[in-house]
Amino acid sequence: MRDPVTVSSGITYDRENIERWLFSCNNNTCPVTKQVLLETDLTPNHTLRRLIQSWCTLNSSLGIERIPTPKPPVDKTQIVKIIDDAKKFPRTQLKCLRKLRSITLQSERNKTCIEAAGAVEFLAAIISEVDIDDGSDLAKASDEALSILYHLNVSENYLKNLINSEEFVDSLVQVLKHGNYQSRAYSTILLMSMCQVADPIQLVSVKPELFIEIAYVLSDQISQQAFKAALKLLLELCPWGRNRIKSVDGGAVSVLIDLLLDVTDKRACELILNVLDQLCRCAEGRAEFLNHGAGVAIVSKKILRVSHVASDRAVRILISICKFSATARVLQEMLQVGAVAKLCLVLQVDTSLKTKERAKEMLKLHSRLWRASSCIPPHLLSSYPSS
Repeated sequence: MRDPVTVSSGITYDRENIERWLFSCNNNTCPVTKQVLLETDLTPNHTLRRLIQSWCTLNSSLGIERIPTPKPPVDKTQIVKIIDDAKKFPRTQLKCLRKLRSITLQSERNKTCIEAAGAVEFLAAIISEVDIDDGSDLAKASDEALSILYHLNVSENYLKNLINSEEFVDSLVQVLKHGNYQSRAYSTILLMSMCQVADPIQLVSVKPELFIEIAYVLSDQISQQAFKAALKLLLELCPWGRNRIKSVDGGAVSVLIDLLLDVTDKRACELILNVLDQLCRCAEGRAEFLNHGAGVAIVSKKILRVSHVASDRAVRILISICKFSATARVLQEMLQVGAVAKLCLVLQVDTSLKTKERAKEMLKLHSRLWRASSCIPPHLLSSYPSS
């Protein structure tokens, strides 16, 4: 323990760990007694802390460093004062924001305290009002505000308030368009969190510009966290309204296929295939998929090579293509790149029952269409499995 504190049940914990338990994990019980904590006030255990410090001093010859005396935790009043100072004295705004960010990073309790003091609305207002492309201190203030919002892990109620502000959402899109890599990453992650708690009516009205910028975030591969957040954001948006078409028009299909060619991370591959599965449910998405020379080949290649989830999504993509966009050229390509042979293999190996059923459906569909086509060269007749 570095900063021992006692909860209302009488048990002492290290401050950092019990704050994480209470404020990040949203628990309301004492981990030892399981007693419900009606109050979350943490009382410093000075006696135990002094004993720990004395022990450290006695054992300094063994390389033990004395723990420093912790600073008293900040309270809501202090946070409110920092926010008020930033509002009253614009010249000190950047300094106040940096102080607020420092407090945010100190503990989970501080994050809850900052949110309760009304900081979320204050930070969102700064981001909404600033032209981030002018390089001024105001633009730097916007970057600081966005950084604080990211590190706060904003609660669901406040996220819903943010998604309700069209001006704030538009400002985040501008950050995606003009901001530095770090701010673009923060903006992507924040948008993903907001969309996860949004109502469908809000997701339907998302502007096409957002989809264009998400595609750029994916192709730029700013960071692994932002990359996966962008994919999850598309998964949240695509099922609603015309968002699939907006995403296709934004260039997502081509970017995703290019990424699939090189991706090695299992979860990233699953997410990409999930998004492609969504986009191939519209005619525009399937057309873009087939216009990419590597689409059918790379999706087929991922079957049985990544995970059960990836295999299932890849089979679903091929079914969508075969069911709604099959031409003689497409059927021939599926044979040539080994997609049909791979689906036959799915039926023989250990994979999920649903994936086997989809593979069987796909093979029957391809067989019927293939045999009905008079455009298939005779030399490909023997390449179709007899089963």
